[in-house]
Amino acid sequence: MKKLLAASVLVFSSMSVMAAPQSNQGGFSGPHETAPLTQAQGGFNGPSAIPVLNTVKAASQADDNAVVELTGHITSSIGKEDYMFKDGTGEIKVEIDNKDWHGITATPTTEITLRGEVDKDWTVRTIDVNTVTLAK
Repeated sequence: MKKLLAASVLVFSSMSVMAAPQSNQGGFSGPHETAPLTQAQGGFNGPSAIPVLNTVKAASQADDNAVVELTGHITSSIGKEDYMFKDGTGEIKVEIDNKDWHGITATPTTEITLRGEVDKDWTVRTIDVNTVTLAK
C-alpha cells in the first residue's frame, strides 16, 4: 500500500510541474490585444542579394512576393493576426503569425521593423511578415 501511495504522489507531482503556466512571449499590445505567444528560434540576419523595398509606398505598388523591410508602427489590430502598419509614406495591412513576433511586445508607439514579402491579390496588397524586430 505504501508503494502504491508513493507512486501516486510521484505521478501527481510530475503532472503539476508539466502544467506550469507559460509566460508572455511578446506580440502587439494595443487595440484588440492578442493572446500570449511562443518564442521562435533565430536565423540569418544580414545583407541580401535580392532587392528589398523599404517603404509602405513602394510595397503598395510592388509585385507579388517582393521582399520588404519596413520600419514604422503598428497602429491597430484588425483581426486575429492582421494589423495596420504605418510609416512616413503610408499605411498598409500586415499579417503577422504569432510565431513571428520572436518575443517582441509592441504598442502603437513602439517603432519596429517588419521583414517579409508582398502578398498581391487582385486589387489589394498586404505584407506577409516573417520577422518582427525593434527598430534601431
